[in-house]
Amino acid sequence: MSAPQAYLLDIEGTTTPVTFVAETLFPFARKRLREFLEAHARDPQLEAQLQALEREHAHETAEKPPSWDSSDRISSACAHLEWLMDRDRKTTPLKALQGMIWEDGYRSGALVAPVYDDVPPAFKRWRAANHEIAIFSSGSVLAQKLLFAHTNAGNLTSFISAYFDTTTGPKKEPESYRTIAATMATPPQQVLFVSDISAELDAALAADMRTALCIRPGVAEPASGQHERVRSFAELELPSHSRE
Repeated sequence: MSAPQAYLLDIEGTTTPVTFVAETLFPFARKRLREFLEAHARDPQLEAQLQALEREHAHETAEKPPSWDSSDRISSACAHLEWLMDRDRKTTPLKALQGMIWEDGYRSGALVAPVYDDVPPAFKRWRAANHEIAIFSSGSVLAQKLLFAHTNAGNLTSFISAYFDTTTGPKKEPESYRTIAATMATPPQQVLFVSDISAELDAALAADMRTALCIRPGVAEPASGQHERVRSFAELELPSHSRE
């Protein structure tokens, strides 16, 4: 199989251990939530996200959320954001606010993002060969840029040409991948999407992208599936019969 024109990559479980997000980033944002909202109460960017969060709260139908008191927006926002976190919801206001808090952490040096050892050399090879590299994650674009700017291998953002988040569309919907291919001005058949989630790969495949299921150490391998399987980004440059 010829090399793709572009590599589209997931983050959690693909470039970065899932544990970093679950055990470091999420607790970091939750612990500093109220402090951050109070300290940046007059920030227009924060205000826009709080308004979006309040609108989202008003239209919540899946389960009754905590009540919202407009006279105490900070407490209401904190309660609703924690409620969303408890349910692992991936709403845009939540992801945007988490990204803002993480930005403070990265810039202070409190946060450093681990990437798998095969990621930096792969980025260098792909860009040297004029292949595009893009990221598609449920985390906000800000959070993605911060992560790759502050990795244990240094700043990797110079290798990445585009970032996509939930504002593009859900990761399990084929239309999201069609939109990404169009935005990148690359035929979907020339984009290889790499993720550890089969349902995301199914959606990308339905949009005519190439796919590869990334299986990292300590992660149970799916029993079956229709996607190529790799355990290192180095394998993405090998013919499929050489991966067995």
